[in-house]
Amino acid sequence: MAQERILIVEDDPHIAKLVRYNLEKAGYTCAVASTGEQALKALDYEPVSLVILDIMLPVIDGFEVCKRIRQDQGLAAIPIIMLTARGEETDRVVGFELGADDYVVKPFSPRELVLRIKAVLNRKREPPVQKSVVLAGTLKIDIPRHIVTVDKKEIVLTLMEFDLLVLLVERRGRVQTRESLLTDVWGLDSEVETRTIDTHVKRLREKLGKIGNMIETIRGIGYKFKEA
Repeated sequence: MAQERILIVEDDPHIAKLVRYNLEKAGYTCAVASTGEQALKALDYEPVSLVILDIMLPVIDGFEVCKRIRQDQGLAAIPIIMLTARGEETDRVVGFELGADDYVVKPFSPRELVLRIKAVLNRKREPPVQKSVVLAGTLKIDIPRHIVTVDKKEIVLTLMEFDLLVLLVERRGRVQTRESLLTDVWGLDSEVETRTIDTHVKRLREKLGKIGNMIETIRGIGYKFKEA
């Protein structure tokens, strides 16, 4: 497997060194940025497979960096894992609302971080199962190319949003509990909470526009994608 390049955005040099050491030991190549501005410039300079992003950065904080990445057509699909000392629920929710794919709280286990990175990247690499293109009304999901269109207009989704949408559409008409969605989409036990699903569904509905209401809330249980 070709080495995948990861951008570590961390202003604490000791933590950055620790993360870099463990990722390189796991077979990844790394770049390090100590500010949000450096991170955005680095992303423009050379593509990366994933971003490890601290929140508490000088001048441009991690939330703003995440927001700008998700607003950039060329960068929007890059997975982002938040790595931060801010573990309050509100901070996690904000991170997920802005498009983070996972969230690791300091102090952290380097081994756990590597496992989470592998899980996120594996989801990105996974080949399509059965259908390669999924249709639902004016919605078209090209699974191998990771392209979603509505009325032939491309909709840019994060990796997690894409995986969540594919799962809901493939299981259309069947109710999916929040717990099962966490297991099937995130794929590992973590501190990610069921409220994370609500955040991602909200973002999905907004991005899908007029067909966003096809994702139906089943009060107290979860969600289902309506049958056409």
